Amino acid sequence: MAATAAARTVIENVAIATVDAHDTEYASGHVVVAGNRIESVGAGKAPDGLTGVVRRIDGTAHLVTPGLVNTHHHFYQWITRGVATDHNLFNWLVALYPTWARIDEQMVRSAAQGSLAMMARGGVTTAMDHHYVFPQGSGDLSSAVIGAAAEMGVRFTLARGSMDRSKKDGGLPPDFAVETLEGALAATEATVDQHHDASFDSMTQVAVAPCSPFSVSTELLKQGAELARRKGVRLHTHGSETVEEEQFCKELFGMGPTDYFESTGWLGDDVWMAHCVHMNDSDIAAFARTGTGVAHCPSSNARLAAGIARVPDMLKAGVPVGLGVDGTASNESGELHTELRNALLINRLGAHREAALNARQALRLGTYGGAQVLGRAAEIGSLEPGKLADLVLWKMDTLAHASIADPVTALVFGAAAPVTLSLVNGKPVVEDNHLTTVDEDAIARSTRDEARRLAQIAAQA
Repeated sequence: MAATAAARTVIENVAIATVDAHDTEYASGHVVVAGNRIESVGAGKAPDGLTGVVRRIDGTAHLVTPGLVNTHHHFYQWITRGVATDHNLFNWLVALYPTWARIDEQMVRSAAQGSLAMMARGGVTTAMDHHYVFPQGSGDLSSAVIGAAAEMGVRFTLARGSMDRSKKDGGLPPDFAVETLEGALAATEATVDQHHDASFDSMTQVAVAPCSPFSVSTELLKQGAELARRKGVRLHTHGSETVEEEQFCKELFGMGPTDYFESTGWLGDDVWMAHCVHMNDSDIAAFARTGTGVAHCPSSNARLAAGIARVPDMLKAGVPVGLGVDGTASNESGELHTELRNALLINRLGAHREAALNARQALRLGTYGGAQVLGRAAEIGSLEPGKLADLVLWKMDTLAHASIADPVTALVFGAAAPVTLSLVNGKPVVEDNHLTTVDEDAIARSTRDEARRLAQIAAQA
């Protein structure tokens, strides 16, 4: 497809990891961006005679990769970090739900700004948020999150979540923090109608996302799937995160999580699930057969002692797998480079040991794998002519990386690399390791103040 504008940005003398189907790399090459599209990628200098060049960058001592793609998050949790740090998932939820049930629109917008800022300054160009807590009278939370993403300038998927199983129904959330079945479906459909953009270069998309098997009714899952397919949008939820969840499903539904999801219409190539830690061979085969994707969240899985997901086995079977930060109440760092590194390291503690994942597989999880999971692999996730200009220029000659010869190994195994430039849709979001679109210090102050306000409200409840 043609570029949307003639203005060109040229990056030369740069190491390139394209993450294309052949994992093509160039020790010294060029990337040309025309408007919001990648025009050319290759070895050596950029083609001669380019017109409309508005910026020419010497990428010496840098690595350029596709922008990182985050596939699972809960932005609102930014203002409840560092709480219940020694809990498993269910106990952690019980500890935090009474506080989360008091969030409002101002808090959610501030938390979204903090979450997005931390990811964007670390190389994330496509973000997502699974927001499922809608306390009565809390305001327009979906628009608050989408507005924060638009202000930041990142590509964004809102997974419009929902819960209709509260304490009175055997669930964990307070009664006033959940929606009715009818209310959740109506609000989700309205969010899709108002915000979803299905175009090639869309900056905002919406998915249908009931929270989890233990916080929603079977009818919400079934009707949510029907709604998503009627509207032509994707489906997202939590699945097979803990042993306790598996026991819950067997006790309540007479089957494990994967079989339960299949019975409700929740397996398919338009579905991705977060975590998927406790998957047997049959579960993995079902995901591979149906094209169901996985958002792997290694730091959160470790923080909550959930276990080690079988990522090497999923990849071997053909399951689409991307990486997720998860909410920052269970991953306080809040950025995706940690997940590149931890996906590799934690999976080497599993059955496959040192053969589990390598640096390039980890980078693929965080880029092209994430694009697959979000249904956008034709548009983003690799550096190829015609794709959208979402890319990151990493500085690789600082103390943290200068003695590692291979730049991809340095990026994944090493400390977080400084971002010299991050482009989203061809526009700079990060320059010289600083956000260009927002005031980081102002966001830090706002999130601190909103965290204090939420804590005070929760303490008085």
